[in-house]
Amino acid sequence: MAEIKPLAAYRYDLSAVRAEDVLTQPYDKITPEMRRRYLTRDAHNLVRVILGENLSSDEEDDNAYTRAEGYLRQWIGEGVLRRDPEAGLYPYEQTFTLPGGGAAHTRRGFIALGRLEPYDRRVVHRHEQTLSGPKEDRLRLLRATHTHLGQIFMLYSDPAGRVEAELFARAKNPVLEAGDEYGTRHRLFRETDGGVIARVQAAMAPLPLVIADGHHRYETALAWSQEEHRRLKHYAADPAPWDFAMMTFVNLDAPGLVVLPTHRVVHGVADWDAGRLLERAREFFDVHERPVSAAEWERAWPALEAELAAAEQERRPAFLAALAGKPGLYLFRLRRAGVDLARELPAYNDEQRQLAVLLLHELALRRGLGITPEAVRDGQHLRYERDAHAAVRAVWEGGAQAAFLLAPVAPRTVRDVALSGAVMPQKSTDFFPKLLSGLTLYRIE
Repeated sequence: MAEIKPLAAYRYDLSAVRAEDVLTQPYDKITPEMRRRYLTRDAHNLVRVILGENLSSDEEDDNAYTRAEGYLRQWIGEGVLRRDPEAGLYPYEQTFTLPGGGAAHTRRGFIALGRLEPYDRRVVHRHEQTLSGPKEDRLRLLRATHTHLGQIFMLYSDPAGRVEAELFARAKNPVLEAGDEYGTRHRLFRETDGGVIARVQAAMAPLPLVIADGHHRYETALAWSQEEHRRLKHYAADPAPWDFAMMTFVNLDAPGLVVLPTHRVVHGVADWDAGRLLERAREFFDVHERPVSAAEWERAWPALEAELAAAEQERRPAFLAALAGKPGLYLFRLRRAGVDLARELPAYNDEQRQLAVLLLHELALRRGLGITPEAVRDGQHLRYERDAHAAVRAVWEGGAQAAFLLAPVAPRTVRDVALSGAVMPQKSTDFFPKLLSGLTLYRIE
């Protein structure tokens, strides 16, 4: 069962600071330039805590992590961070337009504590693998601060929308409203009614949870919880405060949940030969040339994008490629007959074999170009690009050897892969927009 609890969060006192000056994007989305910009806005910007500066003079008891705890203590002492007087749930609404414009969308969820469960208990499910480096960094920060600073983005399935309706029927007066650098409007509410909370807890209890974003944070929180149990083995209460982490729960069946594709750009492959790649790919894919020039590209892209989306709907995986040395674009679509994916990809299950991104990695990148999973993990020959125009321009302007364009993965596909016990390749999903850090903090004192 999924165990959800209200929390008495620490929040910025908005009579002392402006929300826009202290909130940030998630730590792993903050570039060096963004960090510098955040630091100029307000001395209390959360980036000082979540991405502290490493100094040559750092020691075991004076480093980026201990300084982070010092900032938190200072800000609490100054009253810049204040703890809410009673526990509650925090309905959270984001209104946004997609990169490139278009109609406005609204995504709704709620912030609460979720119990940390090992994956083998089949309560919380992942859809990505994690890397050890980021987890060690986050673990050191959590050990020093005893504070969950960012949101773990969780999906649940509620086709009737009962949970959202329960929470947002009373969400009239936001306790925080702020814009971010991507034009998203964030509104946070607070619900403390015991009846509402109990009904939400009951509705959520039987639902499996799928991590959308925050796999590293989830696994770090679970590791720290286990550490604390070993350190304080005589602690009597069950569950303990560290058995929970701060999460934002979003209904994958609701409108407003947007997943953007992450395209692949290939570079630095020895003996590049686009013709050889196409020849090898035809063993698995029907390959169709689309005679689109650089001058026509932006006008042609919406129709090509729709073609990829249609292939996704038909469960016939496809991707589009721009190849150095070849004019136009090429549509790769899995052949209808003659390809036994169970035999070709025995390490994967049926849900995974329907993923265009997995077929791209296994059948085009690995077999066609010799780019191994180890090379991908080590950042060799491949970089990721959200903007399809930038990916294609890199090839046509001589800065890359290939660009592979993908359709977005449907949220239900993410759920189905995760519930099957499988994972997707790195950077398969880009949930947009991100959840802001600093809306609420869960501090274990």
